[in-house]
Amino acid sequence: MHHFEYRGEDLYCEEVPIAALAKEVGTPFYLYSHATLTRHFRVFDEAFQQIPHLICFAAKANANLAILNLFARMGGGADVVSGGELFRALRAGVPPDRIVFAGVGKSREEMMEALKADILMFNVESSQELRLLNQVAGEMGMVARVALRVNPDVDPKTHPYISTGLKQSKFGIDISLALEEYRLAQTLPHIAIVGVHKHIGSQITDVAPFVDSLTRIAALIGELRTLGIDIRYLDIGGGLGIPYQDETPPHPTEMAEAVTPILKTLGCTIVLEPGRVIVGNAGILVTKVLYTKQTPTRHFVIVDAGMNDLIRPSLYGSYHAIQPVRRQEGREPITVDVVGPICESGDFLAKDREIAMVEPEELLAVMSAGAYGFTMASNYNTRPRAAEVLVKGDRHFIIRARESYEDLIRGEGIPDDL
Repeated sequence: MHHFEYRGEDLYCEEVPIAALAKEVGTPFYLYSHATLTRHFRVFDEAFQQIPHLICFAAKANANLAILNLFARMGGGADVVSGGELFRALRAGVPPDRIVFAGVGKSREEMMEALKADILMFNVESSQELRLLNQVAGEMGMVARVALRVNPDVDPKTHPYISTGLKQSKFGIDISLALEEYRLAQTLPHIAIVGVHKHIGSQITDVAPFVDSLTRIAALIGELRTLGIDIRYLDIGGGLGIPYQDETPPHPTEMAEAVTPILKTLGCTIVLEPGRVIVGNAGILVTKVLYTKQTPTRHFVIVDAGMNDLIRPSLYGSYHAIQPVRRQEGREPITVDVVGPICESGDFLAKDREIAMVEPEELLAVMSAGAYGFTMASNYNTRPRAAEVLVKGDRHFIIRARESYEDLIRGEGIPDDL
């Protein structure tokens, strides 16, 4: 469910007409619904109410400070994968003891920042990382709390670029080697083992991979406890999908019902890392039609948002529904490519899409763009990144100003003796 709906012929976000926002803010811009964000967070949280748990929202899905702050005020934390995401989470008011830090390439400096902040735990992904973290913590006179990210070799049946739990993945430690790595961690004086972490992928539309992977992890936790390793936290990652087109992903309650019988037996606090499932359908990208163009073989609708704003269609071939911000009666449907202004043939938001024909200056809404939209945006072709707007009831807030040309060259300089 989301709070983008037509009233008459006009598309609204909650109580605000989107066309009016476009007139004030300009295009393109990302637009988020406060009601949808809060509802999705609560639904996910309530689904796991039978077991002790902590929701650490995956900041990579949407790292805007206002959104991170919203979830923190609702009792959530953050799953971060870089020093920048850690900085954002802390600046947004996320308590450090609700932050977990994953990622295969943590630097020494990032480790120091996280230790200084006193985060809940590091999700460690390799032997060398474990040893370096021990060294850095020792130099700081501290002990690092860790969970090892274990790769259970379960196929999540999603796009290969976002599958992270297979044997050939760069992520985590193969489950066949996990005991050996935990024994190593036991010997390191500045490491405190507190948990196990697993994350098998993103946009998963079936509960079976979650059940299969957790069954394997539960067996591993049993073995660890026979070694005297006290596992207090089980971080089960995220990955639950959303409907973009005709997918039928399980509801969070259905996922919880499938995995809770396993989790209840473990006596752990469960850490969850939802991202897309909370923010994906809570946001859209609003763009303006610049031109329409017909060639001997294709019809094009050229808009002012491109792959630098929303790269998912170009990168993954992902589907995003596209709707008019104002519906026009009597327009015949036509099959078009909706393309942006970027100088790449791969710059498109939709291909071979049937839509009602549009005219220049009209607005389109690219749906389900709240996750992996702005966070993956770039300045390619020296294009300023879009504004971000949050609607709450009949009010709206610009939660990120549109970049200016001056923003684009900040930090650059021309040497005097060039």
